[in-house]
Amino acid sequence: MAFSARSTIPILSLVSLVAIFQVLNPNPSWGSDKTFKNSLGMEFVLIPAGSFMMGSPPDEPHRDKDEARHKVTITRPFYIQTTEVTGKQWRALSGWKLFGRHKSTDKPVVKVSWHDCMRFIEKLNDLNEGVYRLPTEAEWEYACRAGSQEAYTWGETIECSKAMYGNNRLKSGVCTEFNEARGLPVDGPAPVKSYEPNRWGLYDMHGNVWEWCADWYGPYPKHPVSDPKGPESGEVRVRRGGSWFRFGWYCRSANRNWGRLDNRYQTLGFRVVREAP
Repeated sequence: MAFSARSTIPILSLVSLVAIFQVLNPNPSWGSDKTFKNSLGMEFVLIPAGSFMMGSPPDEPHRDKDEARHKVTITRPFYIQTTEVTGKQWRALSGWKLFGRHKSTDKPVVKVSWHDCMRFIEKLNDLNEGVYRLPTEAEWEYACRAGSQEAYTWGETIECSKAMYGNNRLKSGVCTEFNEARGLPVDGPAPVKSYEPNRWGLYDMHGNVWEWCADWYGPYPKHPVSDPKGPESGEVRVRRGGSWFRFGWYCRSANRNWGRLDNRYQTLGFRVVREAP
């Protein structure tokens, strides 16, 4: 079949548009990719939009009164880091040791205040590789649960093989012997990815170190909400997930904790979100 010069114009125009788009966006499938790794080696997984029951049922052991159960809808997918930010990643971007003690390792960076995290994220955004931020408390619990409504992402009870907790010889040493047998450090956090990930590919959402969230700490709403961001103001910020330092029930999906913005503890770190386009 012969084609006239006129008939080829739309085809050529379409090809040109595709070429231009590929120059402007060299990875056009990025928005549908389920994983992403940035130039610092920080790995992310795409969390789908959806709804879940945030908080805990009244009969959950060790439940606190601030865990009122309510329906939350996350309206947009987002990328969340598969691990806590590590010492290696922190040093690669920030270039300074925390109080001269923290080394470039695969353990989570600790003793970082909420303000420290904000400065790290500001530098991360300066790389022009996307928009990064701390997760909201709702995003954090949604990602932690990975579809589960039980106390932990794997079920109703916790044990030493599931997460890093009770690893303190002086305060709570329930897991110290188990950890030593595995070759894991005692009296501190484990290297990231030392335990199995949840169903969405996220490591150490339970235990290892507490993780800062974006929200001011406050009471939950009493009605269904979409994309909640917590109170508009406050004195303390939310932190989640429990740590190596104390009890396993601190690691429950619904357990809430808080810290002052300048708090720096050896049990406290963070992971970041990268917004999906």
